[in-house]
Amino acid sequence: MASHQAEVQSLKLDNDSVIEGVSDQVLVAVVLSFTFIAALVYTLLRNEHQNIHPENQELVRALRQQLQTDQDASAGDRHRFYTDMSCPVCLQQATFPIETNCGHLFCGSCIIAYWRYGSWLGAIRCPICRQTVTLFLPLFGEDQQGAAQVFQDVNDYNRRFSGQPRSIMERIMDLPTLLRHAFREMFSVGGLFWMFRIRIFLCLIGALLYLASPLDFLPEALFGILGFLDDFFVIFLLLIYISIMYREVVLECIIQHIFISKKARRLHLKSRAVHEQFFTSDREALSRL
Repeated sequence: MASHQAEVQSLKLDNDSVIEGVSDQVLVAVVLSFTFIAALVYTLLRNEHQNIHPENQELVRALRQQLQTDQDASAGDRHRFYTDMSCPVCLQQATFPIETNCGHLFCGSCIIAYWRYGSWLGAIRCPICRQTVTLFLPLFGEDQQGAAQVFQDVNDYNRRFSGQPRSIMERIMDLPTLLRHAFREMFSVGGLFWMFRIRIFLCLIGALLYLASPLDFLPEALFGILGFLDDFFVIFLLLIYISIMYREVVLECIIQHIFISKKARRLHLKSRAVHEQFFTSDREALSRL
């Protein structure tokens, strides 16, 4: 009798499913997997796409003509930087390459000129995907010859626009680029601060403990495949949090760099004033003699 009731109940559940013969749990899992794969493929293809957006072609064409002289003058130095990457603005190998938060690469001077040359009221939009650019990620060292001015312009832009509020969709679209830079610098010597690395490791340990714990908001024993939704949600929130922390670290580095530059400038002016005062007193002493 009990087995007969169980069979009747299972038949009712099958009849209540959206697709006959396929349970709703399996259907939801397939839809979520397909959505994740489609989003991943879209992100990869978007980063590979290096054509200027039609709405920005006129501005880029005018900027390209303006920078033509500088491109010809510096063409001999281009082989030193990322020979497998080209700038879509000047159509040359990228010099002092900068990656935007949307994952597109440009010459440092080209993207800075695009910002200065255009009539932007706030942060610029990417010439390729039209996404709002709130962060420049330099792929060169400040100690390279001729990089000081570009690095200063990058810090100026990031200081102005990196703290702007962003929507959830913009945060999701920034995840691949920010996470790639965050994890690369986390395992490099002299990269991120140790406090930031400790916070990331603690978050990863907490996420692993939650995934291994049998106590879930949606237990797999009761909800089947749907029970993994809370695990995916926790991982997603962890990635969002890491990207937010990385932005904060970049902004903090900019503030420290500006503070050190101002302090060095004050010391330079002070030492210069002392030298001038010393030489003035020497001249006065000589004139008296």
